[in-house]
Amino acid sequence: MESKVDYYEVLGVDHDADARTIKRAFLKKARTLHPDVNKAPDAEEKFKEVNEAYSVLSDEQKRANYDRYGDPNGPAGFGAGGVDVSDIFGGFGMDDIFSSFFGGGASGGRAARTAGRDMGITLRVSLAEAASGCTKTVAYDRLAPCDDCNGSGCAEDGHVTTCSRCHGTGRVVTVQRTILGQMQTQSECPACHGTGHTIDHPCETCGGQGRTPNHETVKIDVPAGVHSGQSLRVEGYGEAGVRGDTSGDLIVRIEVVEGDRFQRQGDDLFCAEDVTALEAMCGCTLDVEGVLADECVSVRVPAGCQPGQHVEVEGYGMPRQGSAARGKLVVVVNVVVPGDLSADDLETLRSIAEKRGERVGNVAGTDAREGEGLFGHVRRAASARPSGKGKRKK
Repeated sequence: MESKVDYYEVLGVDHDADARTIKRAFLKKARTLHPDVNKAPDAEEKFKEVNEAYSVLSDEQKRANYDRYGDPNGPAGFGAGGVDVSDIFGGFGMDDIFSSFFGGGASGGRAARTAGRDMGITLRVSLAEAASGCTKTVAYDRLAPCDDCNGSGCAEDGHVTTCSRCHGTGRVVTVQRTILGQMQTQSECPACHGTGHTIDHPCETCGGQGRTPNHETVKIDVPAGVHSGQSLRVEGYGEAGVRGDTSGDLIVRIEVVEGDRFQRQGDDLFCAEDVTALEAMCGCTLDVEGVLADECVSVRVPAGCQPGQHVEVEGYGMPRQGSAARGKLVVVVNVVVPGDLSADDLETLRSIAEKRGERVGNVAGTDAREGEGLFGHVRRAASARPSGKGKRKK
């Protein structure tokens, strides 16, 4: 499947352009097309196209697929697999990132906020990955330190100075005369956007902020035994601060996806296993596949086991975080009645049942000719056999 648009043409770069060239071209177009600064009717649609092109060409795997197959998802329209990152939560979509970028990071208060905010993603892992622990590489968008000015916001000959209009406060006071007298209002300084400082020669790439929208990856170490809803913190990988101020953290919310085999309750794992009625009556040993790779658990089913009975095996559940201990593996026994017993087997069972006083006589819906009961057809079949064949041993 070929793409409908040429992403290189959209960004105005050559097919052999490096990552920095692609990013600069994207930011240049984004500055003129983003709806926050461009009110043309088609600006939003064009910005989405530019953003889509950048999201593909800034990702090594997607770009390789696009160059080779014409589709960022590969030859059959399928992604590279691996990590399933559901969404950016907490209001950090690409639109919010650009709003912060164009707004200069001001957020009210006595002075504009220059420290970066925390960001969050949801990361899905399988139960087996949660049991063994794993490392995942996730891709996301954030305001990252500008590569061209190393986060300072200054061009090569630029300098940071205290804002002459607000004298470093980041706020300006306006006095208005009304019929009730003079009224003062305080607002963000338009000269420094609330930061209290200005740059005489700002970096052209970031416009003096020291940060730019960026598509990047980070490795997440998922500990063994992690639970759904648990959060991991990756320091410094949230929103970058303005002009080198402190970056926020990336908060990774874990979602453990259970398969059809196990159900998790705390650190215990439950699974269902079939045994025949005879195995349940006599007892047996099962070899059960564990949650860890190549793990086989020996489960002893006691004689007289009842349907739905729980058989517990210590130390084969989920690992407990920060400990070498593990929860329990709980096998829920499902008793299956054999339907392929021979006539001799049925007769043997009937004899045992009669000795125990069990109800094996006439049963509704069975052949009850002359009071034969449930096993009457077995006796008739046995009596019809040729002599010397099929006799029960006494």
